[in-house]
Amino acid sequence: MLEIKDLTVKVENKEVLNKFNLTINDGEVHVIMGPNGVGKSTLTKVIMNDPNYEVISGDIIYNKESILPLTTDERARKGIFLAMQNPLEIDGVTNADFLRTAVSSKDGKNVNLYSFIKKIDKAKDSLKMPDEMVHRSINKGFSGGEKKKNEILQMLMLEPSFIMLDEIDSGVDVDALKVVGDNINDYKKEHPSSSYLIITHYTHLLKYVKPDFVHVLKEGKIVKTGSYDLAREIENNGFNFEKVVIEANDGSEVSE
Repeated sequence: MLEIKDLTVKVENKEVLNKFNLTINDGEVHVIMGPNGVGKSTLTKVIMNDPNYEVISGDIIYNKESILPLTTDERARKGIFLAMQNPLEIDGVTNADFLRTAVSSKDGKNVNLYSFIKKIDKAKDSLKMPDEMVHRSINKGFSGGEKKKNEILQMLMLEPSFIMLDEIDSGVDVDALKVVGDNINDYKKEHPSSSYLIITHYTHLLKYVKPDFVHVLKEGKIVKTGSYDLAREIENNGFNFEKVVIEANDGSEVSE
């Protein structure tokens, strides 16, 4: 579904990704972990075409098509979705109005009001969100857990194919995290070809959403790949692996 080839990215003249490579196939769940400031969230922003990040070289292929020439909204219409680490508050625009406009834009046609209400009510109930949250301004006065549930509500309504979750487990209590995890798993069952890129520091979400691959990012490259066991190793021991020098995904050596 997604292939990133030798991607080098700069922000404010600082290189944050260095010949980065990653392939995510249909139906796979990939997790990226790493110390603060190594470019984890950068990757999601570059995929969504954040103008603050400059692609120096390389390519991002989505369903066999380069998306580098595409605008953010064009990428979203193709089924790429980002649940943000710090969702924006938009006063004066309700969740319902925003989502109805977004769904209409994605589908290229007006949304049937009755069908939309049925769908958003089902999604809201699944996320255990009170009725009034749908009619409140986007994220205005929401708690951390409510904001993250609201991101998942958008996912359920837009039905994307490639889903990026940037620290969706931060600022979320245990009960809300289980609700979020259960909804992601239900979505996976209903959309078996959908793929996921999860950015996280912890294994909290991964106890519910089991990854196929866990990658460690350092110095702008993936320096280690493993299974869920790697995530547990990191949680227990940090990023101090046994090997002093390990081979990055392009064959070069990266110091630990």
